Amino acid sequence: MCGIAGEIRFDGQTPDLGAIARMNQRQQRRGPDNGGVFAQGSQAWGHRRLKIMDLSESAQQPMVDPELGLGIVFNGAVYNHPELRRELEGKGYRFYSHGDTEVLLKAYHAWGPDFVQRLNGMFAFAIWERDSGRVLLGRDRLGIKPLYYAEIPGGLRFASSLPALLEAGGVDTTVDPAALNFYLSFHAVVPAPHTIYAGVRKLPPGTLMHIEPDGSRRERSFWTLMYPQDPADEARSFEEWTEILLDGLRAAVRRRLVADVPVGALLSGGVDSSLIVGLMSETGVRDLRTYNVGFEDVGGEKGNEFEYAEIVAREFGTHHERIFVPEAELLTRLPEAVEAMSEPMVSHDCIGFYLLSEAVSRHSKVVQSGQGADEVFGGYHWYPRLAGSADPVGDYLAAFRDRDYDEYLRTVNPAWHGVDASAAFVSASFNAPGADDPVDKALRLDTTIMLVDDPVKRVDNMTMAFGLEARVPFLDHELVELAARIPARHKLAHGGKGVLKEAARKLIPSAVIDRPKGYFPVPALKYLQGPVLERVRDALCSRAARGRGLFRQDYVDTLLADPSAHITPLRGSKLWQLGLLEWWLQSHAA
Repeated sequence: MCGIAGEIRFDGQTPDLGAIARMNQRQQRRGPDNGGVFAQGSQAWGHRRLKIMDLSESAQQPMVDPELGLGIVFNGAVYNHPELRRELEGKGYRFYSHGDTEVLLKAYHAWGPDFVQRLNGMFAFAIWERDSGRVLLGRDRLGIKPLYYAEIPGGLRFASSLPALLEAGGVDTTVDPAALNFYLSFHAVVPAPHTIYAGVRKLPPGTLMHIEPDGSRRERSFWTLMYPQDPADEARSFEEWTEILLDGLRAAVRRRLVADVPVGALLSGGVDSSLIVGLMSETGVRDLRTYNVGFEDVGGEKGNEFEYAEIVAREFGTHHERIFVPEAELLTRLPEAVEAMSEPMVSHDCIGFYLLSEAVSRHSKVVQSGQGADEVFGGYHWYPRLAGSADPVGDYLAAFRDRDYDEYLRTVNPAWHGVDASAAFVSASFNAPGADDPVDKALRLDTTIMLVDDPVKRVDNMTMAFGLEARVPFLDHELVELAARIPARHKLAHGGKGVLKEAARKLIPSAVIDRPKGYFPVPALKYLQGPVLERVRDALCSRAARGRGLFRQDYVDTLLADPSAHITPLRGSKLWQLGLLEWWLQSHAA
């Protein structure tokens, strides 16, 4: 896991090496172990390295292969790189390093841009051809690794984080009207290519961008998630699917043990993370370290699942660390978590993950984590509502959207009204070919969009703030494709994630499975109060906010008058959404 950056000129000018250095410095926490810059002609590349595979200097980046005339900067982890290396060696390629980065270079030379079809892992990369001047940018199928870019006069810059592009300068920081609609409708989810800034875009998941020396470029998708309705799959019993799924889970977890440092696990105490720990233990991992974070109980709402995590830790004999965060510390450290966000994110989990990552990074550099199971296997409450729906778009929006378009118009000033981008997006997604069942339509949207720009982005940002690599086996693309074949009724069974729970039952204690799903809001972020409320009030009433003019003052006043009365369908604070956005914009000096 690392941070990458680059500048490509199309006007004959020399790249700004100062801008590359600033982007590298801004991403230093993503790759604290080493860094480098390489420039040639009209192109310059930067890299910050977190040493996970091949700990030697042979794997240092930017990596250049003068024999092949290729170079690369790469962020991520390709789990099947040993198999690919053997195949390439059979073709006559010679290797001087032992990690995954050089494998990508040789694979590109051997198979061209379609080499990405062979990769199993998470990745964002830039590969350049010395002689032709062509550049290829790529991002993994499920968007686990980020890649942002910005047009500048005469060129293009890219980086692993949006703040790094801001640090380089020259970015149009006008708020994007469509992104604002998404942000306020889908609890801060802004689908690619949009970001909150008009001048910054992100490469969509599963996409390659081909860039020519004259600046012309084209994008193409190399992966689309389909939900086939094969009669043979429909005919398989629940028990058969449980066994097939368990085999797929074993493969996904085993792949994510490939590393030259020990791999730990985040153990929340829920089914998903507990199953990962069970599968890791089953593979024979020794001295497995597991970590759990929890908060204070407030107002009758439970703040942790320590007892369930400890059941699993005892069952598998892990070295378990329980991390308790008092509310006072959580709120004191909140500004750091906001600063670590590559884009504004309203989830209460951000501060928890930030503090958890800090503690975990003292002992581990790599962990497996359970994000994605709810989206892939049907764990959320709106999926049953969609079963057999005659109006899946309307039912999905009613359950998921934070505010409808009428309320959105009352929220923002007329200059930002634009169109109902979020509703149009859901409609287009649901009507796209490849998913016929209403539940499958929602699962596909949540897996490929909502998951990417909420839980996955949150985990990347907060773990990378402490040089911690998080691997997500539930987003193994082969496992996701397998899950898409499982009929929706098996996912919705037993209150949701039925087939996954049944697979888990073969490995982990039933006490962890047969209980209500946990949800731990940070009370001060759900029912804004005390210092956080004052911080939000200051942000929304500041001169910067008035100058930006995003929100109608009467709407803001209504929320401020009674913050706890304005909660979204997904149990978030509408006031926190507005305040966090202004806070983030001001923290990043926009």
